[in-house]
Amino acid sequence: MSEHEPTEGGSQGAPDEDVIELATKIFDLARQGETETLAAYLDAGVPANLTNDRGDTLVMLAAYHGHAATVTALLARGAEADRANDRGQTPLAGAVFKGEEAVIRALLAGGADPTAGTPSAVDTARMFAKADLLELFGAK
Repeated sequence: MSEHEPTEGGSQGAPDEDVIELATKIFDLARQGETETLAAYLDAGVPANLTNDRGDTLVMLAAYHGHAATVTALLARGAEADRANDRGQTPLAGAVFKGEEAVIRALLAGGADPTAGTPSAVDTARMFAKADLLELFGAK
């Protein structure tokens, strides 16, 4: 049997369709800000730093879509505030780009570093002339 032939129970190394369906649901919960449901999945064992095929974490998706309470719940369950996606973008830089002040404050409270990532949240604030955020980040 070659390494490319399917084995009993599906292809070797390929995720099960049910696992893919569940992961898709979890990412959608983060995008939609379904905090309580998402928190229940994490409390039941879903990894807080679960990433999609682009390296986006649940925190990244919740932050980008403006869900501060979801971000706070994820960080409280061990999600990394500064985990960058495959393009080097952090949740904080995404929140700055989207103008999500409540999310920015939630990420900072959760330990996010405004200088992490490419571009960083500081760089993004400079790019969009957000003087108030530069002051919040302690940057000039």
